[in-house]
Amino acid sequence: MSTFTPNINPSLPILDELAPALRPAPAVRPQPTPPLPMTRKEMLARGWEEVDVVFVTGDAYVDHPSFAMALLGRLLESEGYRVAILSQPDWRNCDAWRTFGRPRLFFAISAGNMDSMINHYTANRKVRNDDAYSPGGKIGLRPDRATLAYCQRAREAYRGVPIIAGGVEASLRRLAHYDYWSDKVRRSIILDCKADLLVYGMGERAIVEIAWRLQAGQTLRDLRQLRGVVYRLGAKETPPGENTITLPSYEQVLSDRWAFAEMTKISHNETNPYNAKRLAQFHDRECIVANPPPVPLAETEMDRVYSLPFTRKPHPRYGNEQIPAFEVVKDSVQIMRGCFGGCTFCSITAHEGRIIQSRSQGSILSEIRQMTNDPDFKGVVSDIGGPTANMYQMRCTRPEVEAKCRRLSCVHPTICKLLGTDHGPLVQLMKAARDEPGVKKVLVASGIRMDLARRSPEYMRELATHHVGGHLKIAPEHTDPDVLALMKKPGIEDFNKFDQEFKKVSKQAGKKQFLVPYFIASHPGSTLDSMIDLALFLKRNHYAPDQVQDFIPSPFDIAACMYHTGLDPFTKKPVYIAKHLRDRKLQRALMQFFKPENYFEVRRALEQAGRQDLIGSGCDCLIADRPPKEALDKRRKRANDAVREQIGGDHIRSKPGGGYRPLRKSAVKRERDRR
Repeated sequence: MSTFTPNINPSLPILDELAPALRPAPAVRPQPTPPLPMTRKEMLARGWEEVDVVFVTGDAYVDHPSFAMALLGRLLESEGYRVAILSQPDWRNCDAWRTFGRPRLFFAISAGNMDSMINHYTANRKVRNDDAYSPGGKIGLRPDRATLAYCQRAREAYRGVPIIAGGVEASLRRLAHYDYWSDKVRRSIILDCKADLLVYGMGERAIVEIAWRLQAGQTLRDLRQLRGVVYRLGAKETPPGENTITLPSYEQVLSDRWAFAEMTKISHNETNPYNAKRLAQFHDRECIVANPPPVPLAETEMDRVYSLPFTRKPHPRYGNEQIPAFEVVKDSVQIMRGCFGGCTFCSITAHEGRIIQSRSQGSILSEIRQMTNDPDFKGVVSDIGGPTANMYQMRCTRPEVEAKCRRLSCVHPTICKLLGTDHGPLVQLMKAARDEPGVKKVLVASGIRMDLARRSPEYMRELATHHVGGHLKIAPEHTDPDVLALMKKPGIEDFNKFDQEFKKVSKQAGKKQFLVPYFIASHPGSTLDSMIDLALFLKRNHYAPDQVQDFIPSPFDIAACMYHTGLDPFTKKPVYIAKHLRDRKLQRALMQFFKPENYFEVRRALEQAGRQDLIGSGCDCLIADRPPKEALDKRRKRANDAVREQIGGDHIRSKPGGGYRPLRKSAVKRERDRR
């Protein structure tokens, strides 16, 4: 069946072993092959009577390396396993789970490329209008907390088939965690979804290892030694004692915010795969155990994974129906994964890790050549990057120190002196990519890490001269130094210096280009005063952001712990939190103070902060004394909508100029009589 042979001795403790390497990429990049089957008819057409693994995913099936189900499915296929994809099944019964018959090895369950709750709801807990990972952007094709529903249906469909949960949702919820949408602390997801095993992080090595072991006749208990897995102990079992840290229990973190903060501190300190310990956490009498994170993939392994024969297109069953997330990445190339920035509000490091894993230049260029063979390719590589645009091949220069380091960010509060920040390999790659025949332009759309970029004048010149399509995305996130410190982001002066340098090199290249800065409202530590300072910064620098980001506490993130507890988990110092919806609306409005419809929210924020000096016609004033017509229209519409909801009618008319009183006694009496 498979040529994969693990080099792990089952008798060895996990901390004394490294995971086996994946086979290297073939010398010649293989041609695309048909996508994995999505229907029983497609399965039978391949001559299969059964499959080994059924991938269940909350996303539409896109055979592109940016989509997890495609990458992992193709990897198992290359090892000789028969894999089928069950995409966005109807979870209301288990019929769809029986499409391919009983899988011989296991069900692989994932909510998709995003946590399903973040996918479904805005920061204001309102249902989103679209789903970027669904055909046509349609909503409602996956349930809330999709991992739970999918695992339960898999158990109903075929008793006794192992269920392996993974993906972003499982990674972020592997321990007891704060859930923003229910506003409570929830148990580890493995207890609620009843999966046999949970794989967290990037799962290539783990899923191949699991398939090999089950194929060899090993049991689920034999899989407990693998890195990057979480499992549940039986009632009579005790956690491993050696190299294991017992976290505060679920009951403790549920009732004690200090215990929750301590759990967060410990779990984030144990994320370096070279020195991390096991984590054990009791939930009443049950205990879950999280093994140390997976070892990062080497360059040869990254090349293998990204050289698989992807079609780089959605499955043909979708026809001409567009999948918005695919449209964004279809002509992009991922050159690395991981991020050592350690931003407290970001889930990248919680899932992909802090150690950068890069592909070789040859592997990246061969993928671009494959893209140029596609008749639909227009000659523009839309992005050459990853979680960030400029961490390619950057690692600690002292491996012996890296193996002991517990620093959560290599660049905050200052850039570590042992961090290799050479942009040379990236500059060489960018030059080679744009010189490929059939390539007209190679853009950089991933976020630039500004403090690193400024260290390389050559990179700045190359970027501005050849790789920006008029606008460059960057993420200073805030202006307040205390908020930026809680975020683990550099000060705003770093953005100002980058802005000056970017304008300078753009002018030298004879181009007029602009930065598109991203900022976050309502992040822990962000007060009305700090948001007013941000609004003043935007006005003085002539920035008018079309899109603003409201902070959403993602499970497992450090900032989510701050939001829930009001404490910095590492210092236990209090942190201001804008928890009420009305406070969050004011902060969001301040970032778009220039929009007439935000007038009354901005005015309320300024009056509440005692900053009436910013109301008027002065050069620094954010709003005028008198509200614009658009603001009055919005307020009138909001009042009318509230009345419609209250009385259940749709007969209310807006009368321009005001003067209509929908709640006067006579109107209420008439409505009562009508009913």
